[in-house]
Amino acid sequence: MYSLSNKLSYQEIFPNKVSIWKLRCNNPLRKTFVSNNLKYYEYDALLRITAEMAKYLYPYIRSILLSLDNYNSRPELWNDFHNRLIDLIKQRFNTESILVKKLINFENSKNFYSKILLTLAMCQSEDGYDRLKIYLLNL
Repeated sequence: MYSLSNKLSYQEIFPNKVSIWKLRCNNPLRKTFVSNNLKYYEYDALLRITAEMAKYLYPYIRSILLSLDNYNSRPELWNDFHNRLIDLIKQRFNTESILVKKLINFENSKNFYSKILLTLAMCQSEDGYDRLKIYLLNL
C-alpha cells in the first residue's frame, strides 16, 4: 500500500507505513480500534489506493468470481478465498461484535463477499474509483 501511495503522489498524506496503519485502525470492527476522525482527503486517498490495488489483483479477483460461478465443478479457488478471508477477519476483527459474527457466517455473507469482489473487479475500468466510492457510501 505504501509503494502505491507514493506512486499516486500521496507522500504528504502517508509519509510512512505507520500512517497508513493508523488510518486502518479507524475501522470500528477491528480489535485495535482507535476512535479518530478520518478526514475526507485521507478517506479519498485510501479509496484511490484500494482501486489501484484492485487493478493489480484483477486476474485473481476474476478467477475467484469464475470459481463461484462454476462452484459445482471447481470450488477450490472460492473455498480458498473464503477460508483465507474468514481467517483474516478472525485475526484482525473483534469477533465479539455482532457485525463481525455475521461476516464470519458463510451463509449470511456469501452474497456480500461476491458483491465486494465484483465491485473490486469493476475498479479495472476508468470509473472504478467512483464505483467503489458509491458502493461504500451505500453500505
